[in-house]
Amino acid sequence: MARLCDADPPAATAGGSPRTDRHADFDEFYAANVRALTGQVYAYTGDFAEAEDLVAEAFCRALARWKQVRGYEHPVAWVRHVAWNLATSHLRRRTVAQRFLRRQREVPAAEGPDGDRVDLVKALAGIGDRHRKALILRYMAQMTAAEIAAQEGVAEATVRSWLTRGKKAVAERLHFDFERDL
Repeated sequence: MARLCDADPPAATAGGSPRTDRHADFDEFYAANVRALTGQVYAYTGDFAEAEDLVAEAFCRALARWKQVRGYEHPVAWVRHVAWNLATSHLRRRTVAQRFLRRQREVPAAEGPDGDRVDLVKALAGIGDRHRKALILRYMAQMTAAEIAAQEGVAEATVRSWLTRGKKAVAERLHFDFERDL
C-alpha cells in the first residue's frame, strides 16, 4: 500500500535497512481485497476516483487498528462496512450540496437560453463527469488535449478518449448522427 496512511511505516529505516514486516499480513490483506472493494464502492457512488479515496480511507482506518481488525472472523467485512459508511456520508453531503446549488440557481435570468442550448446543457448533464469536463475544457475553454491532460494529470490519449466518448454520448442524447449530419 502506498504511503496513504499515517500508520504506514516507512519503507526503510534511517540506516537504509528494509522496513520490518510487522504489517506484511496487512499488505497481503490489502492486495487481496482492494480491487473488489473499490469496484463495489464505485458501483455505489458512480465516481471511480471517489471510490478509490473512500476505500483507501477505510484501509487506513483498518491499518490503524490492525491488531484488533485482523482478529475478526471477516476483516474484509469490517473494511467494507467502513468504506460503505464513508460512501454513504459522501453521497449525503453531495446531495445536500446539490440541493443548495439548485436553490442558488433560482435567480430569474434576464433572457432565457434558446432551445438548442437547453438541450445541450441537458445532454452534458447526462454524461459522465470526466467526459463532461473534457468537452467543456476543449470546446468552451478552447484548451488543447495536451493542456487538458496537463491540468488533469492524465495522458493525452486519455483526454482524447474522454473527448471521443463524451461527444458520442452527447450525440446519442441529442439524437445527432455525426456521419450523416457533418
